[in-house]
Amino acid sequence: MKKALLLSGLVAFLAVTLAPTATADDGKKKAAGDDMVPIKIVLPKPNFGGTPLDYWGPNLEPPSFKDRPPFLAPKGTTNMALHKKVTSSAKPILNPLSNIVDGDKEYYEKNVVELPAGDQWVQIDLGQEAEIYAVLVWHYHAAERVYFDVAVKTADDADFTKNVQTIFNNDHDNSAGRGVGKDKEYIENYKGKLIDAGGVHGRFVRLYSKGNTSDDKNHYVEVEVFAKPVK
Repeated sequence: MKKALLLSGLVAFLAVTLAPTATADDGKKKAAGDDMVPIKIVLPKPNFGGTPLDYWGPNLEPPSFKDRPPFLAPKGTTNMALHKKVTSSAKPILNPLSNIVDGDKEYYEKNVVELPAGDQWVQIDLGQEAEIYAVLVWHYHAAERVYFDVAVKTADDADFTKNVQTIFNNDHDNSAGRGVGKDKEYIENYKGKLIDAGGVHGRFVRLYSKGNTSDDKNHYVEVEVFAKPVK
């Protein structure tokens, strides 16, 4: 009887002693997990017209026909790019820059901002420093295309000299001179390209491209920047 009691007591002692101990970090992780919610993404209507894409490159991402999984971000994350100021490296050939952040992402020509040939960029001023969790960009989705040397950077200042961070770069051969990118080229579609920014801090978001598989121009239908103001 005494042996049984001693044995059961030892088992109980070992269970308590060997049980994982909760730490402050565990609490923070749990709190962060509880605070994460899917960002709200409203997609435009798909368009299945246009000439089928005839392009292959060594850095091309294979197309996926699966639904994109929900993207989680902290509560309070919104599209801070909506109706914000947009500037660019060149005067648009077609439609005003404000179209890029007007909330209308349908594929119609009246929504497409066209910039000249060459390495061009558009830049969005979020109005204040923010924690940036995702950038969602639609270059063009009236037909399948691949845009070249796509890069997305953030910075604290409009001249991109302070706290410059690259969150996407698919220029695998450094033809644009911004460094070799490790991301993949991708085929444009109505879902847009969702880029994980990882909560990087910045006020300005700049997006680059250098022509596409259909012509040498650069295009944007809409850009959304999911972020939270830094308090």
